[in-house]
Amino acid sequence: MSDGTERRTAAPHVTVVGLGRMGVAIAAALLDAGYAVTVWNRSPGKDDALVERGAVRSTSLARAVAAGPLVLAALVDSASVREAFGPVGEALRGRTLVNLANSSPDQARELADWAAGHGIDYLDGAMMALPETVGTDDAFFLYSGCERAFTTYGGELEVMASAHYFGADPGAAEVHDLAVLSTGYAALTGFLHALALLEPSGTDPEAFAPLAARWLRGMAAFLPELAREAGTRSYGDGVSTVDLNRAAVHSLLRLGADHGVAGDVHEPLRALLDRRAAEGHGGDSFSSVLELMRPAPLV
Repeated sequence: MSDGTERRTAAPHVTVVGLGRMGVAIAAALLDAGYAVTVWNRSPGKDDALVERGAVRSTSLARAVAAGPLVLAALVDSASVREAFGPVGEALRGRTLVNLANSSPDQARELADWAAGHGIDYLDGAMMALPETVGTDDAFFLYSGCERAFTTYGGELEVMASAHYFGADPGAAEVHDLAVLSTGYAALTGFLHALALLEPSGTDPEAFAPLAARWLRGMAAFLPELAREAGTRSYGDGVSTVDLNRAAVHSLLRLGADHGVAGDVHEPLRALLDRRAAEGHGGDSFSSVLELMRPAPLV
Protein backbone atom coordinates (compact mmCIF):
# COMPACT_ATOMS: atom_id res chain seq x y z
CA MET A 1 0.00 0.00 0.00
CA SER A 2 1.11 3.57 -0.64
CA ASP A 3 2.52 5.36 2.39
CA GLY A 4 0.86 8.57 1.17
CA THR A 5 3.66 10.86 2.39
CA GLU A 6 3.83 12.69 -0.91
CA ARG A 7 0.19 13.75 -0.42
CA ARG A 8 0.76 15.96 2.62
CA THR A 9 -0.70 19.46 2.20
CA ALA A 10 -0.87 22.56 4.37
CA ALA A 11 -4.66 22.39 4.73
CA PRO A 12 -6.70 19.40 5.88
CA HIS A 13 -7.05 17.03 2.98
CA VAL A 14 -9.22 14.18 4.30
CA THR A 15 -12.23 14.46 6.60
CA VAL A 16 -13.26 11.47 8.70
CA VAL A 17 -16.80 11.59 10.06
CA GLY A 18 -17.65 9.09 12.77
CA LEU A 19 -15.13 8.02 15.37
CA GLY A 20 -16.15 4.56 16.39
CA ARG A 21 -13.40 1.96 16.43
CA MET A 22 -13.19 1.82 12.63
CA GLY A 23 -13.31 5.59 12.21
CA VAL A 24 -10.51 6.07 14.71
CA ALA A 25 -8.42 3.39 13.01
CA ILE A 26 -8.98 4.99 9.59
CA ALA A 27 -8.05 8.47 10.81
CA ALA A 28 -4.97 7.08 12.55
CA ALA A 29 -3.82 5.26 9.41
CA LEU A 30 -4.15 8.44 7.35
CA LEU A 31 -2.22 10.43 9.95
CA ASP A 32 0.51 7.80 10.03
CA ALA A 33 0.77 8.03 6.25
CA GLY A 34 1.34 11.79 6.39
CA TYR A 35 -2.08 13.07 5.45
CA ALA A 36 -3.66 16.09 7.06
CA VAL A 37 -6.91 14.91 8.65
CA THR A 38 -9.99 16.68 9.98
CA VAL A 39 -12.24 14.67 12.28
CA TRP A 40 -15.80 15.11 13.49
CA ASN A 41 -17.95 12.98 15.76
CA ARG A 42 -21.42 13.63 17.10
CA SER A 43 -20.37 12.69 20.65
CA PRO A 44 -17.42 14.67 22.03
CA GLY A 45 -14.24 13.20 23.44
CA LYS A 46 -13.54 10.42 20.97
CA ASP A 47 -11.11 12.56 18.99
CA ASP A 48 -8.73 13.48 21.83
CA ALA A 49 -6.03 10.94 20.98
CA LEU A 50 -6.25 11.76 17.27
CA VAL A 51 -5.94 15.49 17.94
CA GLU A 52 -2.84 14.80 20.03
CA ARG A 53 -1.40 13.05 16.99
CA GLY A 54 -2.11 15.99 14.70
CA ALA A 55 -5.69 15.69 13.55
CA VAL A 56 -7.82 18.83 13.35
CA ARG A 57 -10.96 18.77 15.48
CA SER A 58 -13.97 20.30 13.76
CA THR A 59 -16.66 21.92 15.84
CA SER A 60 -19.40 21.18 13.32
CA LEU A 61 -20.06 18.75 10.51
CA ALA A 62 -20.47 21.61 8.03
CA ARG A 63 -16.96 22.88 8.85
CA ALA A 64 -15.57 19.37 8.69
CA VAL A 65 -17.06 18.85 5.23
CA ALA A 66 -15.64 22.17 4.04
CA ALA A 67 -12.13 21.28 5.21
CA GLY A 68 -11.18 19.23 2.18
CA PRO A 69 -12.37 17.57 -1.02
CA LEU A 70 -12.62 14.03 0.37
CA VAL A 71 -15.07 13.05 3.13
CA LEU A 72 -15.09 9.54 4.62
CA ALA A 73 -18.28 8.56 6.44
CA ALA A 74 -17.46 5.86 8.99
CA LEU A 75 -20.90 5.81 10.61
CA VAL A 76 -23.03 2.92 11.80
CA ASP A 77 -25.50 2.54 8.96
CA SER A 78 -27.08 4.15 5.92
CA ALA A 79 -29.74 5.90 7.99
CA SER A 80 -27.02 7.55 10.08
CA VAL A 81 -25.33 8.82 6.93
CA ARG A 82 -28.55 10.34 5.62
CA GLU A 83 -29.35 11.88 8.98
CA ALA A 84 -25.88 13.39 9.36
CA PHE A 85 -25.25 14.62 5.83
CA GLY A 86 -28.77 15.56 4.78
CA PRO A 87 -28.54 19.07 6.30
CA VAL A 88 -25.06 19.71 4.80
CA GLY A 89 -25.70 18.51 1.27
CA GLU A 90 -24.90 21.89 -0.26
CA ALA A 91 -21.62 22.09 1.67
CA LEU A 92 -20.65 18.79 0.04
CA ARG A 93 -21.30 20.04 -3.49
CA GLY A 94 -18.23 19.49 -5.68
CA ARG A 95 -16.66 17.13 -3.14
CA THR A 96 -16.41 13.35 -2.83
CA LEU A 97 -18.32 11.39 -0.20
CA VAL A 98 -17.18 7.85 0.54
CA ASN A 99 -19.82 5.96 2.51
CA LEU A 100 -18.20 3.27 4.66
CA ALA A 101 -21.29 2.61 6.77
CA ASN A 102 -23.19 -0.67 6.74
CA SER A 103 -25.66 -0.43 3.88
CA SER A 104 -27.75 -2.65 1.66
CA PRO A 105 -27.30 -2.43 -2.13
CA ASP A 106 -30.57 -0.49 -2.46
CA GLN A 107 -29.60 1.91 0.33
CA ALA A 108 -26.29 2.57 -1.41
CA ARG A 109 -28.10 3.37 -4.64
CA GLU A 110 -30.49 5.70 -2.82
CA LEU A 111 -27.58 7.57 -1.24
CA ALA A 112 -25.90 7.81 -4.62
CA ASP A 113 -29.06 9.35 -6.10
CA TRP A 114 -29.19 11.86 -3.24
CA ALA A 115 -25.52 12.72 -3.74
CA ALA A 116 -25.95 13.17 -7.49
CA GLY A 117 -28.79 15.60 -6.83
CA HIS A 118 -26.38 17.74 -4.79
CA GLY A 119 -23.45 17.57 -7.20
CA ILE A 120 -21.50 15.18 -4.97
CA ASP A 121 -19.26 12.40 -6.27
CA TYR A 122 -20.30 9.27 -4.37
CA LEU A 123 -18.41 6.08 -3.63
CA ASP A 124 -19.94 3.28 -1.62
CA GLY A 125 -17.48 1.27 0.43
CA ALA A 126 -17.65 -2.05 2.27
CA MET A 127 -14.97 -2.61 4.89
CA MET A 128 -13.62 -6.15 5.02
CA ALA A 129 -11.42 -5.56 8.04
CA LEU A 130 -11.18 -5.31 11.80
CA PRO A 131 -10.04 -2.04 13.36
CA GLU A 132 -6.64 -3.50 14.22
CA THR A 133 -6.04 -4.55 10.60
CA VAL A 134 -6.78 -1.13 9.04
CA GLY A 135 -3.65 0.14 7.31
CA THR A 136 -2.18 -3.37 7.01
CA ASP A 137 -2.08 -5.92 4.21
CA ASP A 138 -4.72 -7.98 6.02
CA ALA A 139 -7.46 -5.43 5.32
CA PHE A 140 -9.35 -4.88 2.08
CA PHE A 141 -12.20 -2.53 1.23
CA LEU A 142 -14.66 -2.90 -1.64
CA TYR A 143 -15.89 0.12 -3.60
CA SER A 144 -18.42 0.99 -6.30
CA GLY A 145 -19.95 4.14 -7.68
CA CYS A 146 -18.15 7.13 -9.18
CA GLU A 147 -15.10 5.87 -11.04
CA ARG A 148 -13.57 9.35 -11.16
CA ALA A 149 -13.64 9.48 -7.37
CA PHE A 150 -12.03 6.07 -7.06
CA THR A 151 -9.28 7.04 -9.49
CA THR A 152 -8.68 10.47 -7.98
CA TYR A 153 -8.45 9.27 -4.39
CA GLY A 154 -6.94 5.86 -4.93
CA GLY A 155 -3.91 6.81 -2.84
CA GLU A 156 -5.99 7.75 0.17
CA LEU A 157 -8.14 4.63 -0.15
CA GLU A 158 -5.10 2.36 -0.38
CA VAL A 159 -3.73 3.83 2.85
CA MET A 160 -6.75 2.47 4.71
CA ALA A 161 -6.80 -0.95 3.04
CA SER A 162 -6.31 -2.65 -0.28
CA ALA A 163 -8.98 -1.07 -2.50
CA HIS A 164 -11.07 -3.06 -5.00
CA TYR A 165 -13.45 -1.33 -7.43
CA PHE A 166 -16.56 -3.11 -8.74
CA GLY A 167 -17.97 -0.61 -11.21
CA ALA A 168 -20.36 2.28 -11.50
CA ASP A 169 -23.38 0.64 -9.85
CA PRO A 170 -23.26 2.08 -6.30
CA GLY A 171 -24.81 -1.11 -4.92
CA ALA A 172 -22.15 -3.44 -6.33
CA ALA A 173 -19.74 -3.11 -3.40
CA GLU A 174 -22.49 -4.11 -0.97
CA VAL A 175 -23.46 -7.10 -3.12
CA HIS A 176 -19.86 -8.32 -3.08
CA ASP A 177 -19.59 -7.56 0.63
CA LEU A 178 -22.58 -9.78 1.37
CA ALA A 179 -21.17 -12.51 -0.89
CA VAL A 180 -17.91 -12.50 1.07
CA LEU A 181 -19.85 -12.52 4.34
CA SER A 182 -21.84 -15.52 3.13
CA THR A 183 -18.59 -17.47 2.83
CA GLY A 184 -17.38 -16.37 6.24
CA TYR A 185 -20.61 -16.91 8.13
CA ALA A 186 -20.88 -20.47 6.82
CA ALA A 187 -17.35 -21.20 8.05
CA LEU A 188 -17.87 -19.57 11.45
CA THR A 189 -21.17 -21.29 12.18
CA GLY A 190 -19.64 -24.58 11.07
CA PHE A 191 -16.83 -24.01 13.59
CA LEU A 192 -19.34 -23.34 16.38
CA HIS A 193 -21.21 -26.51 15.44
CA ALA A 194 -17.92 -28.38 15.63
CA LEU A 195 -17.33 -27.08 19.16
CA ALA A 196 -20.79 -28.32 20.15
CA LEU A 197 -19.99 -31.74 18.71
CA LEU A 198 -16.72 -31.89 20.65
CA GLU A 199 -18.11 -30.75 23.99
CA PRO A 200 -19.15 -34.27 25.14
CA SER A 201 -15.58 -35.46 24.53
CA GLY A 202 -14.16 -32.68 26.69
CA THR A 203 -12.01 -31.19 23.93
CA ASP A 204 -10.81 -27.68 24.75
CA PRO A 205 -12.07 -25.26 22.04
CA GLU A 206 -8.70 -23.51 22.02
CA ALA A 207 -6.94 -26.79 21.40
CA PHE A 208 -9.24 -27.59 18.48
CA ALA A 209 -9.04 -24.16 16.84
CA PRO A 210 -5.61 -24.69 15.18
CA LEU A 211 -6.83 -27.91 13.54
CA ALA A 212 -9.92 -26.15 12.19
CA ALA A 213 -7.82 -23.23 10.96
CA ARG A 214 -5.47 -25.61 9.15
CA TRP A 215 -8.42 -27.31 7.48
CA LEU A 216 -9.93 -23.99 6.46
CA ARG A 217 -6.66 -22.89 4.88
CA GLY A 218 -6.76 -26.03 2.77
CA MET A 219 -10.37 -25.34 1.80
CA ALA A 220 -9.46 -21.78 0.87
CA ALA A 221 -6.76 -23.12 -1.45
CA PHE A 222 -9.47 -25.26 -3.09
CA LEU A 223 -11.72 -22.28 -3.91
CA PRO A 224 -10.13 -21.45 -7.30
CA GLU A 225 -10.84 -25.00 -8.50
CA LEU A 226 -14.47 -24.78 -7.35
CA ALA A 227 -14.74 -21.39 -9.04
CA ARG A 228 -13.37 -22.84 -12.31
CA GLU A 229 -15.89 -25.67 -12.21
CA ALA A 230 -18.74 -23.33 -11.38
CA GLY A 231 -17.77 -20.86 -14.10
CA THR A 232 -17.56 -23.52 -16.80
CA ARG A 233 -20.31 -25.75 -15.36
CA SER A 234 -17.92 -28.65 -15.85
CA TYR A 235 -18.55 -30.95 -12.90
CA GLY A 236 -17.53 -34.36 -14.21
CA ASP A 237 -13.90 -34.46 -13.06
CA GLY A 238 -14.21 -33.15 -9.52
CA VAL A 239 -12.12 -34.85 -6.85
CA SER A 240 -14.75 -34.21 -4.16
CA THR A 241 -18.07 -35.62 -5.36
CA VAL A 242 -21.64 -35.10 -4.24
CA ASP A 243 -21.91 -38.70 -3.01
CA LEU A 244 -18.67 -38.44 -1.03
CA ASN A 245 -19.75 -35.26 0.73
CA ARG A 246 -23.31 -36.52 1.16
CA ALA A 247 -22.06 -39.47 3.17
CA ALA A 248 -19.89 -37.19 5.30
CA VAL A 249 -22.70 -34.74 6.05
CA HIS A 250 -25.09 -37.56 6.96
CA SER A 251 -22.47 -38.94 9.38
CA LEU A 252 -21.92 -35.50 10.84
CA LEU A 253 -25.63 -34.99 11.47
CA ARG A 254 -25.99 -38.49 12.91
CA LEU A 255 -23.20 -37.81 15.41
CA GLY A 256 -24.87 -34.57 16.39
CA ALA A 257 -28.23 -36.26 16.87
CA ASP A 258 -26.63 -38.92 19.06
CA HIS A 259 -25.35 -36.18 21.39
CA GLY A 260 -28.34 -33.84 21.21
CA VAL A 261 -26.56 -31.26 19.06
CA ALA A 262 -28.87 -29.30 16.77
CA GLY A 263 -28.19 -29.86 13.09
CA ASP A 264 -29.66 -26.56 11.85
CA VAL A 265 -26.33 -25.47 10.38
CA HIS A 266 -25.90 -28.47 8.07
CA GLU A 267 -29.47 -29.64 7.40
CA PRO A 268 -29.83 -27.32 4.38
CA LEU A 269 -26.64 -28.76 2.88
CA ARG A 270 -27.85 -32.31 3.50
CA ALA A 271 -31.06 -31.50 1.64
CA LEU A 272 -29.16 -30.05 -1.32
CA LEU A 273 -26.80 -33.03 -1.56
CA ASP A 274 -29.68 -35.50 -1.30
CA ARG A 275 -31.57 -33.69 -4.03
CA ARG A 276 -28.54 -33.54 -6.31
CA ALA A 277 -27.92 -37.27 -5.84
CA ALA A 278 -31.58 -38.10 -6.44
CA GLU A 279 -31.40 -36.24 -9.73
CA GLY A 280 -28.57 -38.51 -10.87
CA HIS A 281 -25.59 -36.26 -10.17
CA GLY A 282 -23.99 -38.09 -7.25
CA GLY A 283 -20.77 -38.53 -9.21
CA ASP A 284 -20.48 -34.83 -10.04
CA SER A 285 -18.24 -32.44 -8.14
CA PHE A 286 -19.48 -30.88 -4.91
CA SER A 287 -19.50 -27.55 -6.76
CA SER A 288 -22.42 -28.80 -8.86
CA VAL A 289 -24.69 -28.04 -5.88
CA LEU A 290 -24.56 -24.51 -7.26
CA GLU A 291 -27.00 -25.61 -9.96
CA LEU A 292 -29.68 -25.85 -7.25
CA MET A 293 -28.95 -22.33 -6.05
CA ARG A 294 -28.68 -20.35 -9.28
CA PRO A 295 -31.27 -17.59 -9.66
CA ALA A 296 -34.12 -18.38 -12.00
CA PRO A 297 -33.68 -16.73 -15.42
CA LEU A 298 -35.63 -13.53 -15.90
CA VAL A 299 -38.67 -13.94 -18.12
